Amino acid sequence: MVMTEAREELKHDRKGVERVIAALAASFGNRLVTSRAVREQHANTVTWIANQPPDGVVFPQTTQDVQQIVRLCAAERVPVIAFGAGSSLEGQVNAPRGGISLDFRDMNRLIAVHAEDLDCVIEPGITRKGLNEQLRDQGVFFPIDPGADASLGGMAATRASGTNAVRYGTMKDNVLALKVVLANGEVMSTARRAKKSSAGYDLTRLIVGSEGTLGIITELTLRLAGIPEAILSGVCPFPTVEAACNATILTIQSGIPVARIELLDALQVEACNAYSKLSLPETPMLFLEFHGTEAGVAEQSQRFGEIANELRGGPFDWATRAEDRTRLWQARHDVAWALHGLRPGGHAIATDVCVPISRLADCVTETQRDIAETRLIAPIVGHVGDGNFHVTLLVDPNDQDEVARVHGFLDRLTERALAMDGTCTGEHGIGQGKMKYMPAEFGEPALEAMRAVKRALDPLDIMNPGKIVSL
Repeated sequence: MVMTEAREELKHDRKGVERVIAALAASFGNRLVTSRAVREQHANTVTWIANQPPDGVVFPQTTQDVQQIVRLCAAERVPVIAFGAGSSLEGQVNAPRGGISLDFRDMNRLIAVHAEDLDCVIEPGITRKGLNEQLRDQGVFFPIDPGADASLGGMAATRASGTNAVRYGTMKDNVLALKVVLANGEVMSTARRAKKSSAGYDLTRLIVGSEGTLGIITELTLRLAGIPEAILSGVCPFPTVEAACNATILTIQSGIPVARIELLDALQVEACNAYSKLSLPETPMLFLEFHGTEAGVAEQSQRFGEIANELRGGPFDWATRAEDRTRLWQARHDVAWALHGLRPGGHAIATDVCVPISRLADCVTETQRDIAETRLIAPIVGHVGDGNFHVTLLVDPNDQDEVARVHGFLDRLTERALAMDGTCTGEHGIGQGKMKYMPAEFGEPALEAMRAVKRALDPLDIMNPGKIVSL
């Protein structure tokens, strides 16, 4: 009897999907795509989490389009999954129960710039590079830089971070307000453009980081920063990863307003040299950048140099020309591509954790020891100014023994971070891949509070179901 009911439910769900697709085809024409290739492109493609494609992909052009799509899906209890650039790493764009993917490619406008207030209003499909290209002539920029040219809607949904976070904060610090389509098709505005407010619940930060599980972002008001008068970038080698981490800790504790401070271990530097045609010493390395006045950045770099010297770091190689800075940071952003040269044909599994800055050296060195003992190829990079670092494992997915060792390592990495009062993810998010770590990090009372919020805003569980918390 149970089996029969299950089959009937699946049959009913399939008919509901077919009705939704027919209605979408009638309303959106060729902006609905159901080919298998396109559907698979709109599911997870960047890690070893299985690809789970939606039943159809729609390209909305307005908030009203999104409302219509959500209402059609809600009527048939069909899941809705928002899609930006597809660069999320924990299966956030997968459709484990099928449904409709909303690709925001066509909602990519810069709606308004208020340079005098240091903010702008945008649609979710615009990417960070595209936004900054349009802002450049107004003397302002959006500072959050996760490396990938991600969409701003996706960056808000996953609470993204990046190389500039140590000075400018993360997405949660730089989103002032949102327009969100809720599960019933209604539009919610979370705040106004004021820089602060004491009015009501902080709905903006509730939505930022919710990964599309509570609503779909269709408009963002973002905090901007003035383009600095002077920028100084450079690299500083260290004898060990521990020394590089300790230099980072002392830099932050000393109050030096570093804009970027990025760690690359020796193996990652080797990969970057080969891929980006650099000639850096193949030893643990910090990439740094200082923003401010000419005098300010000179003082900051000098103070950092004194710290590095105490820890046997150096010599510095400073890049003052814009083209040299661009080449340096492009190499940092290309680390994912560079890795493939270390193990041609290897599958890259990227993960991250974040710990209090005082525990950074302990966590990174213990992780390196674990990598060696587990016999894995796994370079480390990190936005270490805020205690966040990334491990990318190069794996042969057909070697079951190696796959088992990788799973064990990933579990130990998270256990290590949590034991140091850290988190299972500093910026990749939870999605499907890290749901199993949520009970250990938060405990059941906090998870039940999250479920209560989810049930209140999405009682039918159609908003990106199967992510963050399970109902």
